[in-house]
Amino acid sequence: MPGSRDQRAGSNRAATIHGCAQSGDLIGLQKRLQEDPSLLNARNDIMAQTPLHIAAGYNNVGIMRVLLDSRGHEKIELEARNMYGETPLHMAAKNGCNEALQLLLDHGAFVEAKANNGMTPLHLSVWYSLHTKDCSTVSPLLEYNADCNAQDNEGMTPLNHLAQGPSNEKLRELLHQHLEARRKRQAIEACSETKAKMEELEQTLTGLVGLPDLKLQLRKWARGMLLDEKRRALDLIIADRKPPHMAFLGNPGTGKTMVARILGRLLYMVGILPSDKVTEVQRTDLVGEFVGHTGPKTRRKIKEAEGGILFVDEAYRLIPMQKSDDKDYGIEALEEIMSVMDSGKVVVIFAGYSEPMKRVISSNEGFCRRVTKFFYFDDFNTNELAQILHLKMNNQEKNSQLYGFRLHPTCTIEAIADLIERETTEEQRKEMNGGLVDPLLVNARENLDLRLDLDCIDASSLVTITMEDLEGGLRLMSR
Repeated sequence: MPGSRDQRAGSNRAATIHGCAQSGDLIGLQKRLQEDPSLLNARNDIMAQTPLHIAAGYNNVGIMRVLLDSRGHEKIELEARNMYGETPLHMAAKNGCNEALQLLLDHGAFVEAKANNGMTPLHLSVWYSLHTKDCSTVSPLLEYNADCNAQDNEGMTPLNHLAQGPSNEKLRELLHQHLEARRKRQAIEACSETKAKMEELEQTLTGLVGLPDLKLQLRKWARGMLLDEKRRALDLIIADRKPPHMAFLGNPGTGKTMVARILGRLLYMVGILPSDKVTEVQRTDLVGEFVGHTGPKTRRKIKEAEGGILFVDEAYRLIPMQKSDDKDYGIEALEEIMSVMDSGKVVVIFAGYSEPMKRVISSNEGFCRRVTKFFYFDDFNTNELAQILHLKMNNQEKNSQLYGFRLHPTCTIEAIADLIERETTEEQRKEMNGGLVDPLLVNARENLDLRLDLDCIDASSLVTITMEDLEGGLRLMSR
């Protein structure tokens, strides 16, 4: 059925403004926009093209400037699409309209816009250049970082079209120069990011006392993972690294949990894990009391840890010391954990005393295949314990009992190491390791409170822990 009189009139007005855009009739176009500003983005009947589409396809730059600079209530649709999904930038690219293309780019046209067939303006520009030997529309697109590797719906890139079309050495050289320059920029950016991440890691490792072998391995991992980032930035195709499952072996207080948290941040920082969370569990978190309880309980904890690290502390408690006819539920929990270690969804760290952990290692034939890194956490010597004490005092958080307090200048690392040597036994240090420091400092503060006169108004004295306070704190622990 024929349309109403208003619809036909609107269609005639739209056709007229499209005719002006095609012929370059600037005065006629301006007159019609004054009469009806809504024609700015009017679509023609068949191709659904706006005046900007047509002006761009015919390189009518004067018309385009009027359309682009229109200040009425109607805003120009820079990314309007015709029936083929093409934007005005596509029209300029496929018709070799260099001035129109440059004007659209300068006004912010999206260089990676895709038509219904998936082609970008660069696809069409390369196609045009291959058949006309005119590369004038390719260069501005490359200057705006058009992607030479963008794929259309058939998986073809602009470079693929270059390989299949007529020979054009100038175009080939232009595209490859752009690719090489892009790789260099990406390499420079990757270098900058890599250095920043390594500096962050080094700052974190500075807060770790001792553990030279572990620090070396963390640096190796970090460098390898960060270099992989750079390799991918240069479009090199390399294998993905598998998440490293580990065993931390050593006495309590040697920093195993702290290192697990550092490792979580490292693996997240370089993209191996999607989060830096560390889920800490022990036997009681995994093992049920009755048949059928352990599997679901363990799977819930594994699910909770997904995307980060599952830290199984005192893992040897999952394996009974003596074999029994009845299957221990701890073995079931271990088997559940082992079953997900190849999925890549979680990194597992088993931690515990070195000797009892041998039970875990020998309990499952797949353990050593999956757990590829074993780290031994040595006991801290007195000098290292003194270093830990200094680090804790210099990095107190607001919720700490020691926040706002400081050590007296006489409390040097050497002096504190000598004090610990005198006032503790080797057995005591071996049992507590770094766990000795926090109660020592809490006791030292209590000693300070006991020592000070209630009338004291010297601000410095009120927050300064002395060697006398540390000595009193250690003796209280020894008793």
